[in-house]
Amino acid sequence: MYTGIQHAHSGVAYLALAALIFVIFWALIGSLSGREFTEKDRKIALIGFILSHIQLLLGLILYFVSPVGFSLLTSGGAMSDAAARLTALEHPLINIIAIVLISLGYIRTKKLSNSRAKFRSVYMLYAVGLVLILSRIPWANWLG
Repeated sequence: MYTGIQHAHSGVAYLALAALIFVIFWALIGSLSGREFTEKDRKIALIGFILSHIQLLLGLILYFVSPVGFSLLTSGGAMSDAAARLTALEHPLINIIAIVLISLGYIRTKKLSNSRAKFRSVYMLYAVGLVLILSRIPWANWLG
């Protein structure tokens, strides 16, 4: 079970990152072109929203079933080792904050009335979320 969730978490990460990048550029182009924010635009933003939340759910499950997730934090000593601190604290915490920002970007589109403001909400908050996610990816583990 652990290995399957780990592979799913790594695989969905590619989809989520690609979707976030696509949504950011889609919203940026929509804002700069001055077009109306339509149902299609909302659904495109929803794709990034859903994939990032699936990634978060898989990550949280993995965090508690993994031998190097929550157990590292409770065993002590994780704060003195940079790799352990990244795995046990920084990666999950920063990614939760990133998903909250992405959620705010999507939710605000429902409340705003101006199309340009809706596009701006999506591309700005999704971009900040993406930067946070990219800053805390354990690149050595993921690519190697």
